[in-house]
Amino acid sequence: MTGAAAQGASAPDPRFVPLTGQEYLDSLNDDREVWIYGERVRDIANHPAFRNSARMIARMYDALHDPRRKDVLTVPTEWGGYTQRFFRAPHTVEEQVAQRDAIAEWQKVAWGWMGRSPDYKGSFLGTLGANAGFYKGFEENAERWYRKAQERTWYVNHAIMHPPVDRDLPTADGSDVYVKVVKETDAGIHVSGAKVVATNSALTHYTFVAHVAQVPIADPKFAPVFIVPTSAPGVKLICRVSNEYRAATTGSPFDYPLSSRLDENDAILVLDDVFIPWEDVFMHGDLEQANKFNVGSGFLERASLHGCTRFAVKMNFIVGLLARALEITGAKGFHGVQSQLGEVIAWRNAFWALSDAMAKSGVPWNGMVRPDAHFAGAYRVLNQMAMPKIKNIIEQIVASGLIYLNSHAADFATEEIRPYLDKYVRGSGGTTAVERVKVMKMLWDAVGTEFGSRHELYEINYIGSNDITRLTNLWAAEGSGNMARFKSFAQSAMDEYDLNGWTVPDLVNPHDVSLVLKRT
Repeated sequence: MTGAAAQGASAPDPRFVPLTGQEYLDSLNDDREVWIYGERVRDIANHPAFRNSARMIARMYDALHDPRRKDVLTVPTEWGGYTQRFFRAPHTVEEQVAQRDAIAEWQKVAWGWMGRSPDYKGSFLGTLGANAGFYKGFEENAERWYRKAQERTWYVNHAIMHPPVDRDLPTADGSDVYVKVVKETDAGIHVSGAKVVATNSALTHYTFVAHVAQVPIADPKFAPVFIVPTSAPGVKLICRVSNEYRAATTGSPFDYPLSSRLDENDAILVLDDVFIPWEDVFMHGDLEQANKFNVGSGFLERASLHGCTRFAVKMNFIVGLLARALEITGAKGFHGVQSQLGEVIAWRNAFWALSDAMAKSGVPWNGMVRPDAHFAGAYRVLNQMAMPKIKNIIEQIVASGLIYLNSHAADFATEEIRPYLDKYVRGSGGTTAVERVKVMKMLWDAVGTEFGSRHELYEINYIGSNDITRLTNLWAAEGSGNMARFKSFAQSAMDEYDLNGWTVPDLVNPHDVSLVLKRT
């Protein structure tokens, strides 16, 4: 039975279907402690720092109920409901490809600009059923969360890095700011400390906390791995500046079309004596397991598939917007400009190819399949290089067109200057001034505003440090035996000659024509 037929056979159990967009918005007002501009936010869904970004997430939840998209985005569950496809463990390449397609379809809702959409953590949550044995002593918790996450397609984010403080200390647990267990009881553990960066956590239901760093943990009290509700007492989110709020106060949707609705606010996650019940704990006191989380959990390759597909959708958007901008400036016919646009298209093609390679690779793992680690590793390095390069190309070929703009949409309603705008700010080929400014402000928001700069920083760093992303390619080559095979392959070419010439019978030595050898 197909997914569509299975879902249509009977009405799904309402307890086990994704939230609607309105249910999602309503769920945010749960007394969570979110701080911005010196104030605690009491109404997240309607605060000008978060309200439109929250509504973009609500659109994504509504898409899970949209008959036109539901078959692509969702899959039935065995307990009578359905969930977003990427929250399930794929058992075949066909299922993994369908999950990739679901990621791409969901990302179209936000044009690739929501890096931490709810399915991002599906990269981890979808492993829990197959990999429950990795969480020694807490296997039942892993299996319970595998189901729980799917029941309403909960929005779970993560914070897995130590703050950039005291990183010069000899071990990764020597600072008073890092997350640690401060008390253990029969009911659970109490934790305190901070994690970075809790991207979009103000709009999530839960945050997953673990340890991923170059320096291993040496003290067991710094080794907890757990999920905590955003509204749990003692959880505090201290937010960075809101690009959405700034856009609303100094601009308009016309002036900041991305900032105004797609700002994934990054926050400092502070845990102040937060109680974590045992049923939400995945690791505690096991140093070996905690230090192996990054490679042992199985999330990294799936996170790479998600990130690569999301970035590929974003590249579709950037290529289309850049091409339109070049038409407006009249530069689309210049040979050098065409060459640079071609390079941007090549980057776009490369990420779709890597997404395809990962989705179709299907490496067996604990009864499920996952993307090939070598393809995933290549994506993580190239992604860190792509956005700075693409941004530089845009700045070169669109040039002053990015800032030859009036200040605000209100200028077009001002009689004294509107005629000048219509004449001097128009675009090429009959494009009106309003259309030209609309395109250029969108492109500037993508690459030039603080929103655009934050996205560049995100692409460079979200999947790991630049050192580690490169080292994982080396480690994978060595661990898989590929490095030995590569060296042997190179050696096979060197084995065919020595100081006296060719050592194989089918190649002809140059003694008969060599001017040098005749002298010896």
